Amino acid sequence: VQLQASGGGLAQAGGSLRLSCAASGFTFDDYVLTWFRQAPGKEREGVSCIKISDGATYYTDSVKGRFTISSDNAKNTVYLQMNSLKPEDTAVYYCAAVLAGFGIATKTYMSPFMYNYWGQGTQVTVSS
Repeated sequence: VQLQASGGGLAQAGGSLRLSCAASGFTFDDYVLTWFRQAPGKEREGVSCIKISDGATYYTDSVKGRFTISSDNAKNTVYLQMNSLKPEDTAVYYCAAVLAGFGIATKTYMSPFMYNYWGQGTQVTVSS
């Protein structure tokens, strides 16, 4: 299993970035993919997840209305479009994957403890 994250960088407050997570080595449609982030001195937090089979999504409150998660199933890739960026969005962003379960609420997938497959992080820095 491989998850390759890319797209991080430096942006000004109010700007945009798009992160990509290219997946390989598993049946993409059977999984939930999630973006997490971790700022210095803080715990890793779930940003947004998407259940590939039905497209169900969930966002943490702080990014609702600004970030959009999507998937391109033909490319086995998940994206995180980040608009209206704020300095508090500065963090290392990680993508992670877990086999989707039955009857599990989408929100449940926002916990990092659910995941056994992680990509390398990509740094996002937002300047004020």
